[in-house]
Amino acid sequence: MTILSPELIASFAAIVGPANALISQSDIAPYLVESRGLYKGTTPLVLRPGTIEEVAAIMKLATATGTPIVPQGGNTGHVAGGIPRTGENDVVLSLQRLNRIRDVDPVGNVIVADAGCILADIQKAAEDVNRLFPLSLGSEGSCRIGGNLSTNAGGTAVLAYGNMRQLCLGLEVVLPTGEIWDGLRRLKKDNTGYDLRDLFIGAEGTLGIITGAVLKLFPRPLGHQVAFAGVSSVADALTLFDRASSLAGQALTGFELMPRLGVEFTSKHIAGVRDPLPTQHAWYALIDISTSDSAETANRMMESLLESAIADGLVENAVIAANDAQGKALWHMRESMSPAQKPEGGSIKHDVSVPVSSIPAFMAEADEAVMKAIPGARICSFGHMGDGNIHYNISQPVGADKQAFLDRWREMNALVHGIVLKYNGSISAEHGIGQLKRNELAEVRAPIEIDLMQRIKHAFDPAGIMNPDKVLKIKG
Repeated sequence: MTILSPELIASFAAIVGPANALISQSDIAPYLVESRGLYKGTTPLVLRPGTIEEVAAIMKLATATGTPIVPQGGNTGHVAGGIPRTGENDVVLSLQRLNRIRDVDPVGNVIVADAGCILADIQKAAEDVNRLFPLSLGSEGSCRIGGNLSTNAGGTAVLAYGNMRQLCLGLEVVLPTGEIWDGLRRLKKDNTGYDLRDLFIGAEGTLGIITGAVLKLFPRPLGHQVAFAGVSSVADALTLFDRASSLAGQALTGFELMPRLGVEFTSKHIAGVRDPLPTQHAWYALIDISTSDSAETANRMMESLLESAIADGLVENAVIAANDAQGKALWHMRESMSPAQKPEGGSIKHDVSVPVSSIPAFMAEADEAVMKAIPGARICSFGHMGDGNIHYNISQPVGADKQAFLDRWREMNALVHGIVLKYNGSISAEHGIGQLKRNELAEVRAPIEIDLMQRIKHAFDPAGIMNPDKVLKIKG
């Protein structure tokens, strides 16, 4: 374990200035707890650099002294990837002050930004030049672009635009040695050797620190329509998705699946949310269509889809947003589904993906296994049906002891993830691995894959100081 002497702390503090070197435990506290409260770390020091050069100087000193560094953005992650370990004297490097939008190029459809920029600010900068940055997350008012890239975030628009890997053209990265790789290229075509960018995207800060990025922008849709449809089963929702895809093609920008229980939770606990339909249904689909020509086209597509689906008995009832505010309200219900579970007690969460066509079978099998293991459990599974990503969450039985329920987290993970793997799925669709799923990753990926990851880690970070024990266990 590295011991941070007062002299070493002073050396780090001198790089960023005393005001940006936090040593008081009350100042440090917000940087130590994961968003769900599952992990709490310790650190003697939080550094808040304001320039790329300061980040490079920190890393150079860290390498020279063997000091572990934990990069952190908005601290909105769900797998404790940005939380320091307990008792190891990891230094937290916060990127929040690196928040400058460097350039917006509407002709080239790119925006160049610091890694500490808040996602909502990137969206607004794009909107100001009549462009769209399509990544959308429930935490977009506080999450940072660097964290989005480091976890290869997905969000609600992956169906049409892809995840962060597809939304990024170039990166700027500070390596563990303090060297700066300037890969801020704006090229859509560049076949000159290995794609270093893709190594850092999704690496969760274990190979280097992303400090800047070139992000793709898109023309803003001229037509946009949102609808909320009640269906009787997950299988019917899948059939509706297939119809929507055939009818709308690339104009289908979102297709979300929600259970009745999720609608009840959000209506009960989230201010301003209400059930959009007058009757109850077992499942719901949130459908989002965006068109490049006109609002009339988007309306016509949505009406045609729902009219035929209702006529065929596929959709039991539906509502089409009458205006933009109603469309946002429907999305707000979906985005509030995760926090709405918190007042109901303990919630064991899974961020998984399976092939889209396997969603009904996976959910039926998982539901049966969970209910057998925990009678009375309240399953609230929802998510991005269009890309196969399901947030398979389990709320505690009514009246159950919260801690006793949460103590079964690993057991339920093993149960649900085992079924996910049966359908050739993934145990992490968009949240990453971090500390939460590190041990499971080693169990579900082939030994050769883990070995290759270890080799890459060692090549970039031979001293093992970059976000240690995240994603991969450090070889001792």
